[in-house]
Order: sequence, then C-alpha cells, then structure tokens
Amino acid sequence: MTTEIILVFLVLLTTVILFAFEVFPVDKIAFFIIVSLALLGLVTPEEAISGFSNSATIAVLSLMILAIAMEENGVINWLTSGMGRVKSLPLYFMAPIFMFVTAGISAFISTTAVVIVFIKITNQLSEKFKIPKSKLLLPISFAGILGGSCTLMGTSTNLIVNSVSINLGMEKLTFFEFTLLGLVFLSISIVYLTLALRWLPWGKSKNIDEDYDLNNYITTVRINEGSQMVGKKIEETFLFENPEISLLKLTRNNKAHNSPGKYITLKTGDEILLICDLQNLSRLNKSENLSLHEKKNLFESSLEEGQERESGSNEWEQVFVQLLMLPGSPFLGKTLGNIRYSMLQDAVPLAIKKRKTLTNIKERYIRSSMDKLALKPGDRILVQVEKQNIRALEALENVVVLQEFETKNQASRFRRYFSLAILLLVIALAASGLLSIMLSALTGVCLLLLTKNLDLNTVYKKVNWQIFFLLAGMIPLGVAMHNSGADVWVSKELLNFLGGQPNFMAIGTLFFVTMVMSGVVSNNATAIIMTPIAISVAQGMNLDFKPFILAVIFAANFSFFTPVGYQTNTLVYSIGNYKFKHFLIIGGILSLLLWVVATVLLVKML
Repeated sequence: MTTEIILVFLVLLTTVILFAFEVFPVDKIAFFIIVSLALLGLVTPEEAISGFSNSATIAVLSLMILAIAMEENGVINWLTSGMGRVKSLPLYFMAPIFMFVTAGISAFISTTAVVIVFIKITNQLSEKFKIPKSKLLLPISFAGILGGSCTLMGTSTNLIVNSVSINLGMEKLTFFEFTLLGLVFLSISIVYLTLALRWLPWGKSKNIDEDYDLNNYITTVRINEGSQMVGKKIEETFLFENPEISLLKLTRNNKAHNSPGKYITLKTGDEILLICDLQNLSRLNKSENLSLHEKKNLFESSLEEGQERESGSNEWEQVFVQLLMLPGSPFLGKTLGNIRYSMLQDAVPLAIKKRKTLTNIKERYIRSSMDKLALKPGDRILVQVEKQNIRALEALENVVVLQEFETKNQASRFRRYFSLAILLLVIALAASGLLSIMLSALTGVCLLLLTKNLDLNTVYKKVNWQIFFLLAGMIPLGVAMHNSGADVWVSKELLNFLGGQPNFMAIGTLFFVTMVMSGVVSNNATAIIMTPIAISVAQGMNLDFKPFILAVIFAANFSFFTPVGYQTNTLVYSIGNYKFKHFLIIGGILSLLLWVVATVLLVKML
C-alpha cells in the first residue's frame, strides 16, 4: 500500500465520519474534500474542481430545475390530484396505490419533490379522515426510491454511476437499461410493504397542540398609566428578557404591529398580545398597572378569533402552519430565538419539532421558550400566520408548508400542460438516444425559460444546492482513488478474498458492502466510491462490467434499513412518528430480500 493510497483512505474515513455524525452540512464536507485532496497532491487543481463541470453534476442540476418547474406549474399536483379519492378504500388497497403512483412519477421526476407532495396529501388525509399517515409515509418513501431506480434519470445516483463508468472507459448505460430489473424489485417491494403494514405504528392523529406539546396561554396585556414599562424599549422589559414569554402583536392607536421588534418604545395604552406559560400568566396578572383582557389556551384563542371574523373576510384569520426544513434552507443552523424577530411575512415561530438523528434518538419538542437547539434538515417549525400570507411562506427557499390551509396552485392549465409536454419531450429525447440526458434536460429548461414558464429567481431559491456541491465535491474523491490506485488495491483485496468463489459471491459481496455503506454515507457519495472498485473487480475477474455497476446503482439506492441513507427517509422519519426500529427491521428485511433477488438476477446477466 502506497502513501497516496493511505492518504486517500484517511480522507475517505474522515468524510464517512463527518457524514455519519452530521458534524457539518454536506456542502461544507464537499469543500473539505476538494481542498484536502488538492493540498495533499492526490489530484491536480483542475481535477479538484472537475466535479463542477462534470456532465452528471450538470444533468442533476438541470433535472432539479425541471422538477421545480413541474412543481411550480402544478404538474405534480395534477398527477396526484386523484389520490384523495382513495380515502374510502381499505388501507391494504390504499397503500399499494400510493406506492405505485409515487414510484411511477419518481421514475422521471425528482423523488424528493414527489415524496414531499405525498407528505402533504397524507397529512391532509390524516387531519380530515383520520387515516394513519404512519401507515403510508414509510412505504411511500421506499416506493419513491424504488421508482427512481427504474430509469437512468430517476435518481442522481444512477447518473453519477453512469458518468464515473464512462470516464473510466466503460460503455454508457441506456435510458431503460435496467428498467425491467427495477420493476421486478418494485413489484416485490410493494407486495412485501403491503404485508408489513401491520407492523407499522398506527400513529394516532394528533392536534397540532398535542403534536408539539404546547401548554402555553395567550393573553392581551394593556399598559396602563404609571406602568414602569412606559418609555422603555421592549428589549429593556421583562417581557423580552423572560424566555417563557413570546410577543405576537402590539396594538397602538388601533394599528397592529405583528411580531413587534425589540426596539419599539412602549407607551401608555399599548396592548400587547403575547404567549406565556401558566406561571408567567399569574405573574402578569399580579403586576401593577398592567391589565389582562383575556386569558385562554393558545389554540382555543385562535379558533375563537377565527370565528369572530367569519362575518368578514377570513383572509385575516390566524392559522397554525408547520414548516419542514429541507437542505439549503436559510433557517438551518439558527435557533428559534434567532428567527423569532427575523421571521418574514408576519409569521410568528412558536415551536420546533426536532427530527431524530444518530446523536438524537429521541424526538424533541422545543417550545418558543427554549432557544438552545439549531435547526437541521428534517426539523419542523410551528408558526402562527394570517391565512392570506401562507402563499408567501410557500415561496421560502427550501422550506415546505405542511398543513391543511395550503393555498391551491395558481398555475394556469396551459402552463401545466405545456410543462408536462416539455417533460415528456425531455424523456423522449433522452430515451431515444438523440440527445444525452444532460443535453435533453438543459433543452427542456431552456424552453421553459424562453416561454416564461419558469422563473430563474425561483430556481435560485428552490434548487437544492447542497446536492450540487456534494456531487461536485465527491467526484474528485473518485478521481483520487483512481489516480492513487486505491480502487485497484481494494479490488485486488476483494479478488483475493473471493478467490475460487463462484460469481454470485462477487456480486453479492459488492452489493452488500455498497448497501451497508449507503446507510451511513449518502447514496451519491457511496456510488462515487464504489463504482471504480466495481469496475476493477469486473476487470480482474474478466467479466462483463454491467452487472457490477448495476449492483452499485441498486445497492446505493436500497438503504432502507436506516432513516439517514436517503433524503426522503429522513423527511418522513419524524413526520410519521417512526422509531429507528421500523427502518431497521422493516427496511432491513426489505434490503436483505432485494439483496438476494438482485444477486440472483445480476449473476444471470454474466
């Protein structure tokens, strides 16, 4: 083993640790890889940044933009519009339908975008018809991953493996090269997951207040003459200093100021709408020269306020909205306190629901009084906002609105059908081989831009740039493995281990190692690392390379045994109130089942 190989493995080990324990966001880890490989001389400066111009990276970016257009122009919502009609079907009929539709759309549109739409649908079905979303979300996430594994453009993993193999001199994969295999895996999985529904939690439908464990009260405080608060800025009073009190609104001379800033100077006659717990409610009630006009539970108050305004427009009704944080959200890394006074559109953040991670096994509910934990992808925020401003919340960068008051997509029928036609054109051009997937996707994006059916400002906000930088950073690692001979060294060790063994041992071992690695590291990173090794093993055994790289494609995607292996699993983890054991047992059995089936089918291709 040479010094260069040792250095590559050190960088690789550090990367795996950073990924597994989420020490930094993936885009920061990507920059660490680029710089460390260049400084260690494992790649040239040009090779270090080659990921930014790699055809797979550009293709993934273009496909993300197409997915944004499909979402903005109502194509995804239209394709899933009939799902609410299955509400009267038994769960064992409903779940396979959801899985089949999710997989079908995910084969051509970003799996994450499709699953997010289905998360909204299941939330609405759960709220309105008490259908247990925990019985649907995990199968939907798995089905989206399986559907994306059916075509070359289905997931970024497929494109990355194809790109790396082409760079290593292998023949490129065609659009539907592995569709038949993907459909076999999908069919088996739908049957298995339908039978496994009985072991998924029922997940009793909770009200938002129960879901976030909120016991706070809302009250209106009037500042009377002689109060010590008169003439002071909000930040100088105990209302601001006390972490158990959150200010919602200040009314002065019949003019309301939502989420009042800390620099506002209080005056006699000001009325402040605030949230506090029972202890501070009692303290306010005993304070001199302060009048409490009303005291009621937070959610009861909102309901009554909405009822009082029924005679007029309900646009001003205060509603409670859940916001799901995606990678790239501007709120990531911030605490609830950080965003309380910078939250836009008059939305008042009330609570955080933390997703579970390797270092945070138990889900935590962080109320407005607790500002200690930073937001991460998969976390949810509960905010209070006027119904008329929900549409503005939907425009937030990499933030998903999850609640029943979501406004309907306003895209015209022409925009919807035109966008769908562009998507079909992209698929046709790529599938026929007339253009590469990258050029087909770029052509589709160009047509949408020229016809004003896509706004670049929206693209800049909604593109998941973390995935883009992750791909750009991981590709040089694959180059470094090839330059240093690390891939050849690993393949030789594998060949020594597999010496004299039948072919199914080689395919099975490669599939299993890739699948386990993708449960800890991202599927894209795993694919970049394992593809050169797979090709070296195939060459060392004088066998066709395709079954080996297909093993990497499927295994990297099939990390169902952990909620952190694939982004959609991370998103449904906390929303469906799952425990780690649901992924480990149900997803683990599915992964092992597909491992056996895939090994048998791939060996037959040799």
